[in-house]
Amino acid sequence: QAQLVESGGDSVQAGGSLRLSCTPSEYTYLRYAMAWFRQVPGKEREGVAAISPIRGPTYADSVKGRFTISKDTAKNALYLQMNWLKPDDTGMYFCAADSRSGWPWGVYRFWGQGTQVTVSS
Repeated sequence: QAQLVESGGDSVQAGGSLRLSCTPSEYTYLRYAMAWFRQVPGKEREGVAAISPIRGPTYADSVKGRFTISKDTAKNALYLQMNWLKPDDTGMYFCAADSRSGWPWGVYRFWGQGTQVTVSS
């Protein structure tokens, strides 16, 4: 069963912005280390952004300076603000929670179903 639910994916032109959200089924998930991953057909899943209560935010080099990961415990949500979007940002974005090893992209215990982001030129 899905334990994380992503939303906010859409089709947007290059240079535009989107804000993805991830809502855990349990509020305690927001206390865990969490991350956003993305995947496109024919390529490996790649880490995009990660955040931990005891570690600072971490970003893939390809999105650094354009994306921001944040948590709002009052709203029980994880966010990914994406600015200055490029066609290469196109992909299925997944929310993950509870890092167990290999920080920041190694092993996560819980995953969502994904939300599609499409950036056109």
